[in-house]
Amino acid sequence: MSKKHQPALLALEDGVTFRGRSWAAEGESAGEMVFNTSMTGYQEVLTDPSYAGQIVCMTYPLIGNYGVNSEDEESARPWVEGFVVREAARMASSWRARETLDAYLKRWKIVAIEGIDTRALVRHIRDKGAMRACLSTTDLNAESLVEKARQSPSMENRELASVVTTEKPYEVKAEGDELFHVVCYDFGVKRNSLRELAARGCRVTVMPAATSSAEVLALKPDGIFLSNGPGDPASMDREVEQIRNLVRTSVPTFGICFGHQLLGRAFGGKTFKLAFGHRGGNQPVQDTTDGKVEITSHNHGFAVEADSLPADVEVTHINLNDRCVEGMRHKTLPIISVQYHPEAAPGPHDAAHHFQRFIDLMESQPART
Repeated sequence: MSKKHQPALLALEDGVTFRGRSWAAEGESAGEMVFNTSMTGYQEVLTDPSYAGQIVCMTYPLIGNYGVNSEDEESARPWVEGFVVREAARMASSWRARETLDAYLKRWKIVAIEGIDTRALVRHIRDKGAMRACLSTTDLNAESLVEKARQSPSMENRELASVVTTEKPYEVKAEGDELFHVVCYDFGVKRNSLRELAARGCRVTVMPAATSSAEVLALKPDGIFLSNGPGDPASMDREVEQIRNLVRTSVPTFGICFGHQLLGRAFGGKTFKLAFGHRGGNQPVQDTTDGKVEITSHNHGFAVEADSLPADVEVTHINLNDRCVEGMRHKTLPIISVQYHPEAAPGPHDAAHHFQRFIDLMESQPART
């Protein structure tokens, strides 16, 4: 068989296997098998740090047709462990493209498989739940690869924020006049979140995930932003304690995705693992305060237990598919959070207004002295 049609094998920990063709880097990788239902935005998916430790299957059948470019990257590199598609486009048909997707994945040494029945894979994950998997172009023995999947780390209790966070602080300048100074805890922040804050007049200081609450408060922020990120929020006891310290200071705080889950724990709540998670750009979320529904972008495998939250925390948003918590607010403190991705990269853009809610919280506070 020619190198162009080199075989590849995907094995799940429950023994189910899929044989297809390699179309990116040669090698082998393991991770949690998940799927994303977005029709576009594969480059944003690949470079979202929240996908660290995961092999991602795209449900849309043709991926790669518009290539890749530097403007659409959500971080400095792709973070997925592996990539699974029905059909990979080898030609980039966009004036914005600077590279084909297969060349991009090869450059970053990401193993990928095509030519499998992705519908069957997704239905299996929906029925049985997200599970460990191994993807290889070098080991095509099904029993061997299944065993490798079983020996790979579980996502439960797995800490990954330290893998994706910035090594040192950096700043993103406000666009136009600086109105507020926001400190961002980088658990795996996406660039578009920082752009959304900068566009609203915020200078953002991005800090490593292990930063103490004392270090944050020493920067005298007008607001604190808790970013998205990978892994199990139950593994982040030290970070939760720092957030709990910050909550007590009444500094306006906005958490999204992983940051939302850590806030839930800081409030005294519990988190749990979803069967197969929410990943894609078509998730319906209802605002419990006015009944409006947003179609939203998601990427998470854990959620906050509604019944575990204290009485002074209100659930503001719910997922209409499974009724899980999608948003919270503290009844007396200036703290809000949403489980989904209001930075909308990829879209849709229904939830972008949550950044303005954060701005409104900061505007409502007394001026700093």
